[in-house]
Amino acid sequence: YLRLGPFAALDAVTAIVPGRKVHAAGYCLGGTLLSIAAAALARRGDERLASISLFAAQTDFTEAGELTLFTDESQISFLEDLMWSQGYLDTTQMAGSFQMLRSSDLIWSRMMRDYLMGERTPMNDLMAWNADATRMPYRMHSEYLRNLYLRNALAEGHYKVDGKSVAVENVTTPWFVVGTETDHVAPWKSVYKIHLLADSEVTFVLTSGGHNAGIVSEPGHPRRHYRWALHPGGRPYTDPDHWVPLAQAEQGSWWPRWARWLAAKGSGEQTDPPACGSVDHPPLANAPGEYVLQR
Repeated sequence: YLRLGPFAALDAVTAIVPGRKVHAAGYCLGGTLLSIAAAALARRGDERLASISLFAAQTDFTEAGELTLFTDESQISFLEDLMWSQGYLDTTQMAGSFQMLRSSDLIWSRMMRDYLMGERTPMNDLMAWNADATRMPYRMHSEYLRNLYLRNALAEGHYKVDGKSVAVENVTTPWFVVGTETDHVAPWKSVYKIHLLADSEVTFVLTSGGHNAGIVSEPGHPRRHYRWALHPGGRPYTDPDHWVPLAQAEQGSWWPRWARWLAAKGSGEQTDPPACGSVDHPPLANAPGEYVLQR
């Protein structure tokens, strides 16, 4: 999945726009994969990444939150048996795990409103996006749960790519890492542990909201706020409880802060964007894509 995912995407971008470094971003499991990929690239001496942005993504799983209730040896073995017969974990099975983590909001309140009160739950764009779940392939899901949740292999230095261990501390690229205050999937204090692994500069943002709404938090929403602080490489570690009062508090969305950070890490050039794709990498269909029209 690294070879056909982050590595293939990086190869495609550098082939279409040669000679340019890439600002890479990963969300949740995608951010964990990006961190592993960045560590593997650093081990090879590959310097194609200009920056790394992680959204609600964990790299150390010692305090991975409520999902650890479902990730002991017996539970993972049960999931592996379930996935073996169909080749993947179905979307309904995956969604059920997350619903159990917030049963008051995602199960009982909806049952009360829909069944007892006879009222339809009002829909919004975020709910529609959240309902577009992804099946988890057997091997990927099994290795993710075993190597990261059970063994914490990346943080402990024995996660291997191409048969060789990788270490996040080898990454010299600056990091922009976002955690959310009420995240039930990737608790912000767990996301914050990137400070214990990364030796390069880390800008950490703690924003209001949860795993979805805290990240999909464009400017204009009322009552949104965040805190942020820059931790230069080589400085002493500050634990998360002491970090909160020291961080700079801001009102509004964290997106403009990220945009300014990316601009500061860029080349400073402003040019017209190149044409999409290339001969070897033809562009895909316009948004929203073709798969959403399939029945």
